[in-house]
Amino acid sequence: MTVQERLAALRSLMKEKNVDAYLVPTDDFHGSEYVGDYFKCRKYITGFTGSAGTAVITSDMAGLWTDGRYFIQAAQQLEGTTVTLFKMGEPGVPTIHEFLKDKLTEGMCLGFDGRCVSSAEAEELKSLLADKNIRFSVEEDLVGEIWKERPELSCEPVMELEEKWAGKSRADKCSQIREKMAEKGADAFILTSLDDIAWLLNIRGNDIHCCPVVLSYLVMTQDELLLFANEKAFDTTVKMSLEKDGVVLKPYNDIYQYAKTIPENKTVLLSRKNVNSRLVSSLPESVKIMDEENLTLFPKAVKNPVEVENERIAHIKDGVAVTKFIYWLKKNVGKTTITELSAADHLFALRKEQENFLDNSFDPIVSYAGHAAICHYSPSPETDIPLEPHGLALCDTGGHYLEGSTDITRTVVLGPVTEKEKKYFTLVLKGHLNLSDAKFRYGCSGQNLDYIAREPLWRLGEDYNHGTGHGVGYLLNVHEGPNSFRWKSGTAVLEEGMITSNEPGYYVENEFGIRHENLLVCQKAEKTAYGQFMCFENLTMVPFDLEGIEPELLSDHEKELLNRYHAEVYTKISPYLNDEEKQWLKEATREI
Repeated sequence: MTVQERLAALRSLMKEKNVDAYLVPTDDFHGSEYVGDYFKCRKYITGFTGSAGTAVITSDMAGLWTDGRYFIQAAQQLEGTTVTLFKMGEPGVPTIHEFLKDKLTEGMCLGFDGRCVSSAEAEELKSLLADKNIRFSVEEDLVGEIWKERPELSCEPVMELEEKWAGKSRADKCSQIREKMAEKGADAFILTSLDDIAWLLNIRGNDIHCCPVVLSYLVMTQDELLLFANEKAFDTTVKMSLEKDGVVLKPYNDIYQYAKTIPENKTVLLSRKNVNSRLVSSLPESVKIMDEENLTLFPKAVKNPVEVENERIAHIKDGVAVTKFIYWLKKNVGKTTITELSAADHLFALRKEQENFLDNSFDPIVSYAGHAAICHYSPSPETDIPLEPHGLALCDTGGHYLEGSTDITRTVVLGPVTEKEKKYFTLVLKGHLNLSDAKFRYGCSGQNLDYIAREPLWRLGEDYNHGTGHGVGYLLNVHEGPNSFRWKSGTAVLEEGMITSNEPGYYVENEFGIRHENLLVCQKAEKTAYGQFMCFENLTMVPFDLEGIEPELLSDHEKELLNRYHAEVYTKISPYLNDEEKQWLKEATREI
């Protein structure tokens, strides 16, 4: 069916169910950023494939709300579908809540699958629309009813992450969380975010593409640890190991019935913004809900010393693969046919040569010329184009290793570039270098530091329409909270051991895109009378393309930072290269 036919089928079902507006978020039952194929209802009903966005369908309109990363992509994919694009955050564009408040009238019905909308969002909608006596229909998955060829729920094999990689045993992690529960007076802790569960139990899976997580829910008390998941995904060895630590496997969908049986007057700790509304509404009314951040959030984000050292190893392996890739790309472009997809495939093959490599950490973004202006463009057979020996190629890729996860962007000069391209290549690099060199007092957040990366562009009245950086998980989600670099948010204090990306950029629609990205680990610097100071260590070890730099735009200090970084790259990466590659890297990391 076409998008128009799917919308017609959904509207017919809405009419039958007396639903006036239907909300279709991107989320799965766990609030995941990326979702498995079974959960891609928003993609199915609109045709938009980006990882973020929400659709609203009424009898006479269909709208898609998404953020600045996807404006160009969404506009292209929605063309001809009758779905209207609402550019979130732009002047004059209503939020979803404002739209619903205006569109819905007295006594109308708003529908959504309660398993795919957080409890916090559902409560906010009910409060917003209370004065109009809006009814809610949240027990049915209407898109699922018309999706006749819907994929099955994923059930990929579960593996156990050994302590030499995780740095801490499952028993110790659970003991740490139970201590926090006791301090807060919580009788039970309900955890539904998949990366938190994987981290806590030292397990990994493959139920979401490029996110090594296991579809599951978890309930912890002081003497019980229940894991609601598909038992078929666990082999005998993993099951026995879990049982040894008191983990009891239950059927995946039984969580809703279990929630109804929690004894009266018990205190349940959960995060309403993470737990879906149907699960929270299944709890008895007499149960006291303690709505707080997941107790696993900060312990997961603050990497322990074993994890940090493993990450250094992962990034050397990854640096070898990406450096070899850049050498290959620059030597062969224009001499043999290389497309965005074939380039991404070649990089994957180079990563696969590295010991303990498991998979990409996200779909590779290899984008040439105007495609690079689409921040999160990912090539497909329909959009794939050849790389030519001129202009810029933006390569944003990453890998999962047993030693951790990587995320790196390099903008590669393929041949002659314009003065405009060199100017902005250099300005973005200035911001990147200065953020990596930041020193700050303990207590600062990414919101305090984001300006450092944007300053060279802001000085010219320019900017980029995405955050400067996000936290990164250890063999988990490549986007992980709570740490980030964002000028409007990002208020989590930067702690020693947190890993955050540093990725300023600049984009000109239909012309080019530039982004420079390293991963940084937060470290303690000196302690003085003013308190503890903090700094960053570069984990990523890959050269920046000197052919894109206008040296006159760099200060002496910025040149020193670049030269020092490149010297470290050469020292750490060159031992793993052949003679020709090593000679090229020596030139690519020369002092400027």
